[in-house]
Amino acid sequence: MKIDPKEALEKLSQQQGPFMTLFNHGTLEVEIYQPEKVDLQQPHTRDEVYVVISGTGEFLNGGVRTNFGPGDFLFVPAGVEHRFENFTDDFSTWVLFYGPEGGEQN
Repeated sequence: MKIDPKEALEKLSQQQGPFMTLFNHGTLEVEIYQPEKVDLQQPHTRDEVYVVISGTGEFLNGGVRTNFGPGDFLFVPAGVEHRFENFTDDFSTWVLFYGPEGGEQN
């Protein structure tokens, strides 16, 4: 299975909204996400991973702010407030949701 970022972004541009689900397998859900100017996300009910495709900016994750760029891996536990801020116009990221509702307990 292969998902090309250029093809995924092209599909996303043909619909309304900043995200699109591209793949599901078991509890894994893979999306592409490309917000415009403002990230309006709310906390999610499952654990989440972002892998930045392009662009730079800041990521707020549970009160901790960090810079991000292409290739960066960002983890957000279920229920934690998070958002991308001050990002460039070319920002896009893979989004991977997995595990049970409420997140995995370690």
